[in-house]
Amino acid sequence: MSAAEHKHGAVRETPDRYGAFPRLPPGQLEDLAAHGERRRTAEGEVLYREGEPFREFLAILSGTVEILHDHGGPDERTVAVHGPGRFLGELGLLEGQAAFDTAVVREAGEILAVPVERQRALVGRDPVLGDLILRAYLGRRYLLIGLGAGFRILGSCYSPDTMRLREFAARNRLPHRWLDLEKDKEAEALLRRFSIRPEETPVVLWKGEWVLRNPSNAELARLIGLPAPSPVAGRCDVMVVGAGPAGLAAAVYGASDGLTTVTVDAVATGGQAGTSSRIENYLGFPSGISGGELIERAVLQAHKFGARLMVPAQVSGLTSQDDEYVVTFTDGSQARAGAVVLASGVWYRRLEVPGIERLEGISVYYAATVQEASLCQADPVAVVGGGNSAGQAALFLADHASRVHLLVRGGDLNADMSRYLVDQVERHPKIEVLLHTEVRRVSGEEKLESLIVENNAGSERRELRAAALFVFIGARPHTDWLRGVLALDEKGFVLTGADAQAAADATRWDSLGRGPLLLETTLPGVFAAGDVRSGSVKRVASATGEGAIAIRLVHEHRERTGNLVRTADPERHRPVPG
Repeated sequence: MSAAEHKHGAVRETPDRYGAFPRLPPGQLEDLAAHGERRRTAEGEVLYREGEPFREFLAILSGTVEILHDHGGPDERTVAVHGPGRFLGELGLLEGQAAFDTAVVREAGEILAVPVERQRALVGRDPVLGDLILRAYLGRRYLLIGLGAGFRILGSCYSPDTMRLREFAARNRLPHRWLDLEKDKEAEALLRRFSIRPEETPVVLWKGEWVLRNPSNAELARLIGLPAPSPVAGRCDVMVVGAGPAGLAAAVYGASDGLTTVTVDAVATGGQAGTSSRIENYLGFPSGISGGELIERAVLQAHKFGARLMVPAQVSGLTSQDDEYVVTFTDGSQARAGAVVLASGVWYRRLEVPGIERLEGISVYYAATVQEASLCQADPVAVVGGGNSAGQAALFLADHASRVHLLVRGGDLNADMSRYLVDQVERHPKIEVLLHTEVRRVSGEEKLESLIVENNAGSERRELRAAALFVFIGARPHTDWLRGVLALDEKGFVLTGADAQAAADATRWDSLGRGPLLLETTLPGVFAAGDVRSGSVKRVASATGEGAIAIRLVHEHRERTGNLVRTADPERHRPVPG
């Protein structure tokens, strides 16, 4: 239904089938009225426009508003229609991003407008209102992703830069649509329309205009309003490298304790946890929570306390200078920090199978999110791995694919997977568990069509039909840039505590009169938390706990060396024991 169709009949409100379009109770509307202003609307008025930043949180008091994708363009379509009691916007409003759709008044009435900054503060203070809005906004974001709204990425499936941009968009949960130059006729037409040569691709298009030719991740981030990196003035108390659960926990606890805290990540907030379809064993969420929702909540919480998040910003060097540390970024910029928390997480390992590289990003994936699942409708898929990530992916994909083959190299699903996941996987009618099974060959020209798998206990081989392959076979840490800087174990994970003390330079520590603290590395004031740390428990809850503990240890380091910026109000920011 387009705007033109409304001329021929009454506007019907979109039903709220998935919890993305709730109504605000009268009491909450009254509370919001104290922070905003009432405003009359006119038919056809544009309340906010795709590609422009949100300036106000809008609640409808009377009349109706239509939400449109590609308003005025050739692909215009209705996302939703809202009536009295409902509110507008989506996740970008809370995170400072540009709007991914346009709101147009269809029936004149009245709205309540609250400035965005004031609304963000209200969401942080009011748990009932905050939960209602956040859940609705997350639902709307995933609806937009499913619709293929947002910007378009035009590029070849064989291009590493195309894969880079697609991964960046997917990991940041950004609405977008990929047009493959190898087989999409629309992509060819757009290239001709904008006089773009194939060698200039990938290209990012938004709002019907050519925008960026083969942009960097930072350029794409600036386009849609992500908090992309900018020069860090002066110094900070704590630099957190990595924005997964451990890094975000460090950001929240550091900022809430009054430390000037900067958190950077090379790709996206959330790390591997952000790609989890459902986390069911995280304390306090008995019905489970998606990785995306957990991370968005953490990001809002970090902003609430004043932490600064910069994405994408990749760290390339760490050097000590005058009892502080200089952190160098790949763009050449630098920042000084009194302490550093390394929470850079891990990469999933690639599956070593001949010819699989050409299918990566096309039908071979290392994450199972809404984006990948939408490409597997009604087709059989395969998941490789025997841990929790593989189990969660299999269950999530079973809601989209016709069948899921779970391929496990070992002979016991209980060896590396939590019992609650094992029970669900074994009971699910669409999931077939194949133990002692390894992938030997992939087949398919333009995309994956089938797999040859082998029983490693008996050498029998069989062919499995699969339109996509999801790989979760362990991980390697993001520590290449730390080699020669501090001590790592044989697999590249960061040594901490007693392990670090055994490998530390004694002369560096003698002047401090102590050895490395629990999560401290071989460098005083540099801590490691979460999956990147040697010996850590690879769970979201433990990573979150370590991020919080790291900040407590930063305080202890501060008390012993006095090298952190002192705040103006020592009582307010005194470290809390425990």
